[in-house]
Amino acid sequence: MLIRSVATALALVLAGPALAQDAQAEAEATGTAEVQTLPDIPLGAQDAPLTVVEYASFTCGHCAAFHDQNWPKLKAEYVDTGKVRFIQRDVYFDQVGLWAGILARCGGDDKYYAVSDMLFEDQKKWLSGSNGEEIADNLRKIGLKAGMTDDQMTACWDDSAKAEQLIATFQKNATEDGIDATPTFVIGGEKVMNQPWEDLKAVIESKLEG
Repeated sequence: MLIRSVATALALVLAGPALAQDAQAEAEATGTAEVQTLPDIPLGAQDAPLTVVEYASFTCGHCAAFHDQNWPKLKAEYVDTGKVRFIQRDVYFDQVGLWAGILARCGGDDKYYAVSDMLFEDQKKWLSGSNGEEIADNLRKIGLKAGMTDDQMTACWDDSAKAEQLIATFQKNATEDGIDATPTFVIGGEKVMNQPWEDLKAVIESKLEG
């Protein structure tokens, strides 16, 4: 019964993309206000000399690989040392990615990166569900590990207004930065495609030196 309840709540979110697109189209046609966008969730020193933005999708295998192999190096060498202020911006290529994005923000900004890490670490496992209900149940297990309650997650997935805001935020940021693949980085204002760590590190170092 609980799984069915969560799956039902998730199904309600599916209206989000259509609602957001309709709102955007109407705003463009009539000049009315667009759906409100959400602020970034930064990680690292506020006065860090360099900002690195990563556009990532929770259903993207290359994004999971980056977070497994390169994110620990970026965090230890640059974020934790105060050299880089890091911002992850979610990209929603599919409905399941939106569900995961909603879960990542469900525990509040303080838990966003912890939940994000769990989603990438267990990506293959939670995506292994054969249908939406099984995937919803897998995501719910991650939320429970992160300290969320069933009711809390259901409320987040049932919040169509927040889904609209997340989609509008993704559309605005990705359009402005010309994002069409993940992971893609914006390092010191420069768009940088995914590449081996040593090459990314060289870009970061050149920005810090400049």
